[in-house]
Amino acid sequence: MNPSLRTGALFLVLTAILVGFGWVIGSVFFGDWVLMVALFLFVAVAMNAIAYFFADKIVLMTYRARIVTEAEAPMLYRIVRRVAAMSNLPMPRVAIVPSPTPNAFATGRNPKNAVVAVTEGMSRVLEERELTGVIAHELSHIKDRDILVMSIAATIAGALTLLARVALWSTLFGRGRRNVPPWVYLVAILGLILVPIGVIALQMAISRSREYKADHVGAKTLGAPDALADALEQLEYRNRQNPMAFGSPTSANLWIVNPFQGGAFVRMFSSHPPIEERVKKLRQLAKGVDTY
Repeated sequence: MNPSLRTGALFLVLTAILVGFGWVIGSVFFGDWVLMVALFLFVAVAMNAIAYFFADKIVLMTYRARIVTEAEAPMLYRIVRRVAAMSNLPMPRVAIVPSPTPNAFATGRNPKNAVVAVTEGMSRVLEERELTGVIAHELSHIKDRDILVMSIAATIAGALTLLARVALWSTLFGRGRRNVPPWVYLVAILGLILVPIGVIALQMAISRSREYKADHVGAKTLGAPDALADALEQLEYRNRQNPMAFGSPTSANLWIVNPFQGGAFVRMFSSHPPIEERVKKLRQLAKGVDTY
């Protein structure tokens, strides 16, 4: 799907969910759903604007990422500049996340405003060829403008999850209105429970296909699928052994591998496709078999 259409569809989903919240809260607590729907429609428009213009800044602040100069990270700059030239992209800004857990993400609403962020642990774990494969993957997200959609999805997921929790507890324990039919409470409770699940499903639908495509494009750009495959195996192992100690699971879809590892049930609903499948496809691509 065209990046602009993907972004527009995401905005429409956000608006529909927030308007639904307005109807539930207005019906249960105020008896005037029209007013609350109008209020939440305004909130949706405001949140859309904030997500579009500030999602990248919010993500960078969430992970304490610091923009660095070339003097501070010469090897990283050299790699990013080389891969950007190979991908016909302008040089993005470079940021460092203060975490020993090796990982990377890209953010920004377009290639001219893009940022590539890596953790401090990346250069300690990966060889230069593997790090180059990771950067090629992230620049593929930038080139396809995935970073806008994924950053917005992360921002929306965090906001909706928080709103769903507040509204659920208010519905369960608030006084409400006595003349509200019982079925409205039932719909409210079901909706407010299912919204976080729907947000996860939305992120999965967006993120999983984009990760496969970024793997493919990044590997083809470098002509070295094994470099990214080796990096993914290393990153998956290290992130399972030492998950990231801060940040938000709602933005896990931004990272090249999930930094918030959980049990089998959590991994089943991960925003990332299985590492084993990603590595398998890259190994086959290295042998000249394209399964993407």
